[in-house]
Amino acid sequence: MNNHLQEQSVLKALDALNNKEVIAYPTEAVFGVGCDPDSETAVMRLLELKQRPIEKGLILIAASFEQLKPYIDDSVLTESQREAVFSRWPGPVTFVFPAKASTPRWLTGRFDTLAVRVTDHPLVVELCQVYGKPLVSTSANLTGQEPCRTVAEVVAQFGESFPVVKGETGGRLNPSEIRDALTGELFRQG
Repeated sequence: MNNHLQEQSVLKALDALNNKEVIAYPTEAVFGVGCDPDSETAVMRLLELKQRPIEKGLILIAASFEQLKPYIDDSVLTESQREAVFSRWPGPVTFVFPAKASTPRWLTGRFDTLAVRVTDHPLVVELCQVYGKPLVSTSANLTGQEPCRTVAEVVAQFGESFPVVKGETGGRLNPSEIRDALTGELFRQG
């Protein structure tokens, strides 16, 4: 894809994020929808769009581990637990960490934990770096629909005016694996 078009779509997405809107962007397997994790207004818009109950909690996707530190308590991890997490990052593995007490309930839902991922998808890395923080990340699909894998599918489900970072997914067939950072327990197969 034309780099100029990608840059334009990243700038449009940044503008939307700064206006507390929800955007779509390619991830390792499917398109995700996301927003500013620190904006209750933006997260409520995302939950309403997805018809997703707040109790389920959400995933944050980031360019680096540093971007996730304000939301998670990694002080409880042993060196071997830390090594197990970092051996899989960046990449398509989401880890569930204890959440900091200050992490908003609109992110954690009914849990005291938060699911987070350091991605290796170049467009998402760029987006999070330019935005300066992680994004909420959940699959881009309306309730009952298949997750979107192309820009055209996002437009078909969400409409022409929906802000989309134009690009390709990473080509993986399955959504990210989800594991407990403390125990290694597998919650969702990748």
